[in-house]
Amino acid sequence: MIRLAVRVARADSELVLAELLELAPAGVEEVAAAAETVEYAVYGAPGELPSLPALKAMSGSALLEISTTEISDDWHERWREFHRPVLVEAPRGAGGETLVPGLRIRPPWEPASASPAPAVREIVIDPGQAFGTGGHPSTRLCLALLLELAARGPQRGALLDLGTGSGVLAIAAAGLGFAPVLGLDNEQESVEAARENALVNGVELEVRRYDLRNEPLPWFAEADAGGEPVVMLANLLRPLLIELARTIVRPPAQLIAGGLLRAEVDEVLAAFQERLGMRERERRAEGEWAAIWLSR
Repeated sequence: MIRLAVRVARADSELVLAELLELAPAGVEEVAAAAETVEYAVYGAPGELPSLPALKAMSGSALLEISTTEISDDWHERWREFHRPVLVEAPRGAGGETLVPGLRIRPPWEPASASPAPAVREIVIDPGQAFGTGGHPSTRLCLALLLELAARGPQRGALLDLGTGSGVLAIAAAGLGFAPVLGLDNEQESVEAARENALVNGVELEVRRYDLRNEPLPWFAEADAGGEPVVMLANLLRPLLIELARTIVRPPAQLIAGGLLRAEVDEVLAAFQERLGMRERERRAEGEWAAIWLSR
């Protein structure tokens, strides 16, 4: 097994990551190499990995270094060590009461909590070849804002999850009572993983393969026109969020956008404000990552 690492300038890292995910849909490991650089790594047999010319063409001037390392064949087992249960605490009211259940997200090889709190819902996510185990800060931040949104408004309606990955956000939303729930992703591996994870967790959601850059959003306008409050979850990278703000026909009632660095939030907020008239409700940050909740 080979680990192929690409070290790039942090200023260009999000563009490189977007392109690298096209070349390596099985997933990308991210490592903060230094203050001004980021390292992305993919794993596989030599014939399965992106070619060096493709990586060099994709990275351009952002590329600093490419390296390969042989790793032991038991890497699948050691990979599991990095996926531990994640707890997203429930929001509380003024009196300290729990407003909606919190979330405990775990992979299937981790046992259920021996004494689960009554106000915590367990979600089992097998990432397979899809992004989103709940462990990444961008996913946790989106989940926390989703819980906050659900706690502040008892009304539920249609929900669209763009870039659904493993389906963790869509599954959490369905468990909170949003319906119908539609998850969209560009990768067939993610579509299959999200469908399987939905079955494991006993929730109903539809998952489709979808290309944000070339296709209109399905059923979104129709659901909104029917009077249902529509929530959109978009745990994407900055370029795709900017594209979404530029091309969407009408704004959702509520939008939770993640996958952002702290320094990118104001730019994305401005894009949705200027064209769609959306306003900021709340933002969350963890380390260098951030997410934002916008309302129409």
